[in-house]
Formats: sequence, structure tokens, C-alpha cells
Amino acid sequence: MEDTNLYEYAVIRYVPRVEREEFVNVGLVMMCKRRRWMRAAIHLPLGRLAAYDCGHTPAELEHQLSVFTALSLGDKDAGPLAQLPVEERFRWLTAVKSACIQTSRPHPGKTADLDATFTRLLTELVL
Repeated sequence: MEDTNLYEYAVIRYVPRVEREEFVNVGLVMMCKRRRWMRAAIHLPLGRLAAYDCGHTPAELEHQLSVFTALSLGDKDAGPLAQLPVEERFRWLTAVKSACIQTSRPHPGKTADLDATFTRLLTELVL
């Protein structure tokens, strides 16, 4: 029997103007507590962002979004949050916020291959 892993994922969104509730999917964060596995990837679709009245430059967005990848890797330079267990880092990143960087609600799934599932979800939902 193939070993399956329960995972959770959330789509990372850029919300140019929070009051309009419009957003662009700019990344994905995924976590498996049992495997102590977490991964995030960012992709800024500059053409789509140009269609909005963005108050941020791509460089500013990349800098702000880099926290997702740093925390998912447990990068010690990312501060004390990076040292928390993966499930706590994931909960912190996916907490409901009224800010220009938000995530969707977390969604669950099961897979035997976390990396392949991450790549598939990133391709389907962000790229």
C-alpha cells in the first residue's frame, strides 16, 4: 500500500486595493505536518499586475513575498517565526489578514508525492 500524506495548501494573493477585493494569485504555500514538510513558491505575473492600480513596485512585492519562501524553508535569518514547527508557520502565514498580501483559506488533500502535488497545484492555480 502506497504511503499517503495529508497536506494543506493556500494560494498566496496580491490584493492591490483591499477595499475593491480584487486579487492576483502570486504564489502557493503547502505544508505536511506529519512529514514536517513545507514549501512555498512565488510568481509575479507582471502583465496581469499592470492591469491593476498597484501601489507597489514588483521589487517591493518580491521583497514582501520573500517571507513566504524564507519561513517555509525555516531560514534562520527569517527571524524567530522560522524556528517554529511547520504547522505553526503555516498557520501564521495563512491567518486571515486585511492587507495587500493575503492567502486563500487553507485547503486539504492527500498525496503520495508532496513535491509533485506542489508543482501541479502551483501550475494549475498560479502559473
